[in-house]
Order: sequence, then structure tokens, then C-alpha cells
Amino acid sequence: MDIGVTSFVLLFALMLLVGVFTTKFSARLGLPSLVLFLFVGMLLNEFIYFENVELTQLIGIIALIIILFEGGTQTKWNNMRPVLAPAGVLATIGVLLTAVMTGFAAYYILGLTMLEGMLFGAIVGSTDAAAVFSVLGSKNIHKRLTATLEAESGTNDPMAVFLTVAFIEMIQIPDSTIWTAVGSFFVQMGVGLIFGLLLGKLSVMVINKITLDVSGMYPLLALGSAIFTYGITDYVGGSGFLAVYVMAVLVGNSDLMHKFAIVRFNEGFAWMMQIIMFIFLGMLVFPSDLIKVGWQGILLAIILMFVARPVATFLCMIFFKYNLKEQLFLSWTGLKGAVPIVLATYPIVADVENAYVIFNAVFFVVLISALVQGSTLSPLASALGLTAEGHDFDPSGFEMINLGNTNSEIIKLPIGKTAPVVHSTLTDITLPDDTLVIGIVRDEDLITPSGDTAIEAGDTLFVLSEKEKRTNVREVFLGKKARKEKPKKKKGMFGWLQRLFHR
Repeated sequence: MDIGVTSFVLLFALMLLVGVFTTKFSARLGLPSLVLFLFVGMLLNEFIYFENVELTQLIGIIALIIILFEGGTQTKWNNMRPVLAPAGVLATIGVLLTAVMTGFAAYYILGLTMLEGMLFGAIVGSTDAAAVFSVLGSKNIHKRLTATLEAESGTNDPMAVFLTVAFIEMIQIPDSTIWTAVGSFFVQMGVGLIFGLLLGKLSVMVINKITLDVSGMYPLLALGSAIFTYGITDYVGGSGFLAVYVMAVLVGNSDLMHKFAIVRFNEGFAWMMQIIMFIFLGMLVFPSDLIKVGWQGILLAIILMFVARPVATFLCMIFFKYNLKEQLFLSWTGLKGAVPIVLATYPIVADVENAYVIFNAVFFVVLISALVQGSTLSPLASALGLTAEGHDFDPSGFEMINLGNTNSEIIKLPIGKTAPVVHSTLTDITLPDDTLVIGIVRDEDLITPSGDTAIEAGDTLFVLSEKEKRTNVREVFLGKKARKEKPKKKKGMFGWLQRLFHR
């Protein structure tokens, strides 16, 4: 076998194995796993010379699509709906304010031109979805704050990409101005939103209607739909990242065949792509280059964490009902990760002067942000009293497991405190014909049900039924309100979007 191929296969295996084991160490050390992945990449670069920026950029974009899709499918619409407005303001105006303040600092500290300084600010201005999803996923923080941060990080990439591309164009074409690109930004956002909604609805319909011989193909069908959503949206001039996230939220909050398999597959695949992406990004950096921007990087990280992000957050939250503690937490959770480093490859590919200075400084800022902010999120939330005891049932937890080509399916039903069957025995419950409760999971124990088995809040029921009786089964165990749970019609910017998700 060709030694080049063998070396690549061994390197790929080593990256995955080391990445998996570092997640264990990162949990014990209280550090975000992305920090260790980056360090692994930097260590590998001492033995394997690697400088393919274009390949790394491509890997980064594909990884971000998969990470956004995985994060979006696990975002609860009921939690996200009330925070759309503040999250949207943070994702646009917040990113802009952060970029401008950080850009001015980079202009003086790094000795760049003003446009190059603004380019640096644009690159590090957004909150990174990969970092937020991975860090917040293991924390028991108030769901409103978690939903706000997840929605912000999932939707602020278009603003960061827009600003980065706009400033590169202004550097390369002196006659151009930022205002010439403003119209393009709104077009990208609008097209991304529309395509995300349409392709999300189409994906749900296709997954639920199509019958595949191999059940393992359904996760690939869902993932292919996400990548297609990005590709076609970007091709017509829209924001592919926004489209993927919107499509994923819609898919994740719909009654979906093989939902459990799709979510679990995406969870593992997203972790694999995070490992590969961060290690490749780490391989682009040499420690000796980082040292050259050491004090500048530390100073810029301090300004970003303690000045730019907090000021932008407090200004954006003026008109929203977040108390001081919540605003403090939101201002501290501007985690940086893959997106800034991937965006930092754009100036290199575009051959911008001082591109490598910008890249190394961005890398340094990301490392410090992940180390300092990522490791202190949980203690800060506890100190501010923003941790939650746990969450009640969410209707989006409803799942269906298809039984091949039969007319039957197994329905997974999480039972919340307000479910009508709580404290009822199975004998007391009137089930549709040919419907059977085949298992109950309670406190991680599997209970084989009998007629006198009582249902308790927090149980997860597995019900065998015919497909056409799915709605009746859901109404019996969860109530009609859980099925229809539509908000009252609201006027305003987000009213039509709320109604669309509940159709």
C-alpha cells in the first residue's frame, strides 16, 4: 500500500482516538474539549508539517454545517420561541458592536490598518455555536438563558461572515464601502430564513413518507438534507448557515420517524467533526508564531471578554426583561471557538496583507476565551443563582420508532408533571384498540408494566400501536393541549414565524 495513504489513515485514526480520550480529560479538568483538540493539533504539527489552508477551511465549513444541524435538532422550540427577539438582537447588533469595539483595539494593539483591525473584530465578534452547544449541553442552567445563547450562537454566523467578507472586499477594493454590502446582508438573511423553513418542512415530509429498506439510512437522509440545505441556499445567495439552523430546529421539533436514531447518529457524527475540525485548525498554528503575538493576544482577549462583549450585551438587553445577573451571565458567555478560526482563514485565502498576524492573534484569543470563559461558566451560573433543578416535559420529546414495513410503530412518550395520566394505573386508562404499553423507564430502571402499574411524572413510556392511531395515543397520555399547544396569534415580527412552527 502507498505509504502516503497509510500515513493518512493512521493519522485519521490517531486524531479520532486522541480526540475521544481528551473529552474524558476535559470533563475532569473542567475545560472545554475544543481546547484540548486544538492543543493536539498543535502538537501534531510539530511532527507533521501541514499548511493547507483551503482544505482546512472546507473541513471547517462542513463541520459547522453538521454541528449546527445537530445543535438545532436538539433546540426546544418551546424554550426558544420567547427569546427570539433578544437572541436576534444579540446575533446582529451585538455582533456588530462587539466587532467595532474589538476592531478599534486591534488597530492600536496589533499595528494594523483600520480596515484590517475591523476585519479582526468581525472575525472574533460572534459567539461560536460549536463551543456553546458543547459547553452548555452539560450544564444545568436556566432554560431561558440556555435557549437565548443557543439561538444567538446558531444565528449569528451570517453576521460574522457578512462582516468578514465585506471588510476583505473593502481592503482589496478601496472604492467599496460597507454600505454597498448592507442590502446583500438582508437578502442573505431573508433567503436563508425562507429556505430553512421550506426545506425543513420538506425534509420532515420526506423522512416520514419515504420507506427505506435499511433503517440506518434515515440518519444519512436527514444529514444529507442539512448539507443540501446549506449548498442550495448558499448557491442562490442566501445564508447557508442560517438556513441549516432554522431547518434543524424545525426538524427537531416535528413528529419524526426514526427521530431517536437520527438524533443519536448526529450527536456522534457532530462530535467526530468537532474533533477533526479543531485538530486540523490546530495543525495550522505553530507555537512559535503564537508567542510573537503573545501579549497582544492576551490584551485583545481581555478587552473582548471584559469590555466589548459586556458593553454590547448590556446595550442590546436594555429593552428586554433580563435582570442584572442574567445580563452578566450572557455577557460572559460570548464563547469563541471554531467559527473565528475558520473565518480567520478567509484573509489568508484572499491573500490579505497581515493575514497571518490576524490568524495567529485570532487563534490566541480563541484559546484564552475557551480556557477562561468555558471553564468558569458553571461556577459563575451557580454563584449568580442561575442553575435549574431540572426541566419538565417538552412535547418535542415525543418520538416514533418505525417497525420496518409493518403498519405498527413504537411511540416513546416522556410523561411530564401535567400529563393527564399521572398517578393513573394502566387499567384506568382507555387505550385505542390494538395499543399496548410495552415498557416504562423510571429512574434508569426498566419496568415491565402490568394492569395495576401506576404512571408517575418523569416516566418514559414505550407504546406499541398502529401508525394511524398515533394522534389518539398522544392525546390519551399527553392530553390534547400537548398536541396542539399553539400560541395565540401575535402581531409583530415573530408572530408569523411562531405560527408556522406549530402548523
